[in-house]
Amino acid sequence: MNKYKICVYAICKNEEKFVDRWMDSMSEADLIVVTDTGSEDNTVEKLRQRGAIVYVEEVKPWRFDVARNISLSHVPEDVDICVCTDLDEVFEKGWRAHIERVWTPDTHTGKYIFNWSLKEDGTPDVQVPYSKIHSRHGFIWKYPVHEWLCYVGEGPQKMVFLEGVVLNHYPDSSKSRSSYLPLLEMAVKEDPTGDRVSYYLGREYMYKGMWDKCIAELKRYLALPTAVWKEERCAAMRWIAHSSYKLGKIQDAYGWYFRAIAEAPHMRDPYVECAKMAYLLKDWPMAFLMVEEALKIKEKSKVYTNMGYAWDHTPHDLGAIACYWLGMYERALAHANAALEKRPDDKRLQNNLAMIEEKMKSFQQ
Repeated sequence: MNKYKICVYAICKNEEKFVDRWMDSMSEADLIVVTDTGSEDNTVEKLRQRGAIVYVEEVKPWRFDVARNISLSHVPEDVDICVCTDLDEVFEKGWRAHIERVWTPDTHTGKYIFNWSLKEDGTPDVQVPYSKIHSRHGFIWKYPVHEWLCYVGEGPQKMVFLEGVVLNHYPDSSKSRSSYLPLLEMAVKEDPTGDRVSYYLGREYMYKGMWDKCIAELKRYLALPTAVWKEERCAAMRWIAHSSYKLGKIQDAYGWYFRAIAEAPHMRDPYVECAKMAYLLKDWPMAFLMVEEALKIKEKSKVYTNMGYAWDHTPHDLGAIACYWLGMYERALAHANAALEKRPDDKRLQNNLAMIEEKMKSFQQ
């Protein structure tokens, strides 16, 4: 028998093609409540046919926080646990049982694994700790984009880790993120001291190739007194490093990667990203050093985004190439074999391994 009343709630627009898969995934809930923000296809009809409770509410001007708060307001007051997802997201089966196993009546939020992107073979690429499962009362959504679930309840917030809950993202590549930049610029104007929106604005400038603006905004972020989350500070420094590289400021780029490593030495990402830059610069000693340090880190972060390239074949691939050019052929061979174990059908990795083996044979003759 279920211990809690669980409601999945979501916002959507023109997502007819995702309805069946999403409803199948969310069916472990007691009820599903969706706020449609103006679909012009059959999204609303399909959702209702599948048993969802659907409200239609246009949000003008568009803001994600307003839409999320409207959606949350439609969740019945007697619900114990709210699960916020989007229609392009799918839970792995058994998610409800995992929640109920650790949830207690005084729990406010549950943290779980969100695979923001997946590789072609279905394994995680970019992996993020997520916390959009929460109690019915004491929460509001804040910020027009990259909206944040803000606890406004009484007393300290209690968070639990929902071991076994995994949400996979299958994004619609046809959807534009063109609204993100103006919404983030609006968010910073509304809350100029907000570290969260400043970080995301700087990152968005990087995505747009606006390197100078990225550097300026993320330096402003780093100077904010509330910007104290080391893993996020590390990420900001990595984006400054990448933007500096794109501007041809190589020493600045190295300096920011070193600062990122110092900020969060337990994260693989800055080491691997620095190694990738060193590879492009043919700086083989630096690439080798960064790979060796990255591979000493054996566990992913449980509190921040883990980039797929820090945990797939990439570190060993970079290590193999760096060692080859440094004349360290046995070490290059070990790295090449390790890279191929993670990606056995990759022709380039196969060719690299063959080239290293051929070089070693020539020395033995």
